[in-house]
Amino acid sequence: MDTASAHHSAATYRVVTRRAVTTPKTFPPLEQVSLQTVPTEQAAYYLNRRPQTLRHWAMRDGTGPLRPVRIHGRLAWPVAAIRKLLEVPA
Repeated sequence: MDTASAHHSAATYRVVTRRAVTTPKTFPPLEQVSLQTVPTEQAAYYLNRRPQTLRHWAMRDGTGPLRPVRIHGRLAWPVAAIRKLLEVPA
């Protein structure tokens, strides 16, 4: 068997795996949010950052432009602070 046919044969039996594609969540425009705080994923969406970046800000006090509050051990991000940072009217 020559090299080309050996390569073709190996490629035929290769299993292709892909990560599951998830659809991104959609959130209402920041101007329409009436809550005082939003969860990390939603805050990250408005700030155009990954949720892990916000968690890093929370873990290392003072490294990020926002400080979360903790509600029953969960991070909550003040909407007023997000609006101020992004210069969005209330």
